[in-house]
Amino acid sequence: MPADFISNLYVFVLAAFVGFEVIRRVSPLLHTPLMSLTNALDAIVVVAAIIIAGRHETALSTVLGVVAVAASFSNMVGGFLITDRMLRMFKLSKTKKP
Repeated sequence: MPADFISNLYVFVLAAFVGFEVIRRVSPLLHTPLMSLTNALDAIVVVAAIIIAGRHETALSTVLGVVAVAASFSNMVGGFLITDRMLRMFKLSKTKKP
């Protein structure tokens, strides 16, 4: 295995572990702002996936880039819809009280 692959795998595993620990410890009151931040980061992933898919270096990289675009885009749209719905629920609950 090339050294770059092992170091990239090491960084990926550490980032996944740190991300899991950070998300797990978030209080429920901060869930909506955190979802908005995650959606913004996912939009950056969509742009990176489009760049990877557009390079056409190998067939595998193109296919994986297209899969990454589809997965990131569906996650981003779903996250924005859920965040919008949660914000509307909070807005309606405040207007119902006299």
